[in-house]
Amino acid sequence: MLAVLSTRLTDQPQRWALAPAAFMAFGGLLLVGFASSLPQVFDGAWPPALLALVIWMIIRSRRQLRSRSARCLIYPVFAVLALSSVGGGYETVSGAADAQDYPMPGELVDVGGHSLHLNCTGSGSPTVVLEAGGGEMSSSFGWIAPDVSRATRVCVYDRAGHGWSEPADTPQDGAQVATDLHILLDRAQVPRPYVIAGHSFGGLYVLAFADRYPDDVAGMVLVDSTLPKSAADPTATPDDEASYDGVARVSALVATTARLGLGRLIGLADFGSLPPRSRDELRATTATDDHVRATVEEYLTATASMGQAAALDDFGDKPLVVLTAGSGSDAYWIAAHDDLAGLSSNSDHRTIDGATHSMLIHDEDDARATTRAILDVVSSVRDAVPLTQ
Repeated sequence: MLAVLSTRLTDQPQRWALAPAAFMAFGGLLLVGFASSLPQVFDGAWPPALLALVIWMIIRSRRQLRSRSARCLIYPVFAVLALSSVGGGYETVSGAADAQDYPMPGELVDVGGHSLHLNCTGSGSPTVVLEAGGGEMSSSFGWIAPDVSRATRVCVYDRAGHGWSEPADTPQDGAQVATDLHILLDRAQVPRPYVIAGHSFGGLYVLAFADRYPDDVAGMVLVDSTLPKSAADPTATPDDEASYDGVARVSALVATTARLGLGRLIGLADFGSLPPRSRDELRATTATDDHVRATVEEYLTATASMGQAAALDDFGDKPLVVLTAGSGSDAYWIAAHDDLAGLSSNSDHRTIDGATHSMLIHDEDDARATTRAILDVVSSVRDAVPLTQ
C-alpha cells in the first residue's frame, strides 16, 4: 500500500516499500505451502533477515520520506519488526539450547499419525497413570511421580503437542485424548489395570478414559478437577471440518507469539515451586509454538471435553478419591466435587486446607496430599479393601 499509494497520490514515491512487501509475501507463501517442513530452517533464517531488512528500510525512509508525520507513522512499524526479529532470534537460540539441555526421558510411541512421549518408572501393580492439567505436561509431576514410583509403577506422558510429544492434525477433545492414551499404553505394553489420576483439566480426560475403557481402570484420583458439564452432548466433538479449521486458525495465530519469545519470557515467572529440573523443563517446553497451539486448541474444545467427561455416571465400587483445593474454592465448587465423589460407592472427598489449585501439584508439601491420595487408591486396589475414610 505504501509503495503503490505513495506513487499514485503523492510526489514522494516510496518504491523501496516493495522490498518488504515481497519479503512478507514470500514468507507467508512458504508458511502456507510448506509449514510442516519449514521450522528448523526457516526459524533460524528469518530473524536476521528481517533485522537486516528493517535496517535497510530505515536508511531508505530517512532518505526519501521528507514528511515528519509520515516518519512517525512508519517508525513504530519498524520498531515492532525489529523487536520481532530480536525476539525470534532469542527464541531460536534458546530453543536449540533447550533441546540439548533437556533431552526427552522415556520413549516416543506412535499412536497413529503422531507419536506421544511416555516415561514409566518404578515397579509393581497396579500401574499409576498421571494426566497433567490444561496447558501442562509430564514434568508437572516432578514431586509426585518419584514418590509414587517408590511404591508401584508410575507412568507420565504428554498429550499431543505438549512436552516432548508430536502435534496432531485432529481435534484433541476428551474422546480423542482418551483414545490416544489407550493406544499409547497398549502399544507400550503397560500392564493393566491402571490407577489413573488427573489434575484440573486432566480430570476431564481421566473421566472420559474411565467411561470408554472401564475394564482398564481399577481406581481413580481427581485432583481439583475441572467439572464435567452434563448439559453438554457427550457425543459432541469438533470434528466438523469447518469448525476445526477455525479452531486451528485461532490457535496458530496465538502460537505465533511463541516464535517471538513471548512465551519464554512469561514462563520465567512460573513453576518456581517445582524441583529445579522439572521447573526448567516446563519453562522450556511451554515456550514452544507447538505447546501454545495445543493449549489454545485444548481450551477451544473444552465444551466437548466436559460433555464427554459427564458420560461417566457410575464408577461402581472402584476406589475413587476426589481432592479439592481448600484455598479459592467456594461452596458450589466443593459441593460439585462431592457429587463427583458420588460416582463410586467406595470414594473419599478430601479438601486440602491452605492449598491452591496449582499447589496440589507444584508445591512440595501440598503435593504430598496428592501422592497420599494416589497411594491410598493403589492400596485399596492391591489389597481389595475399601478406602480409609
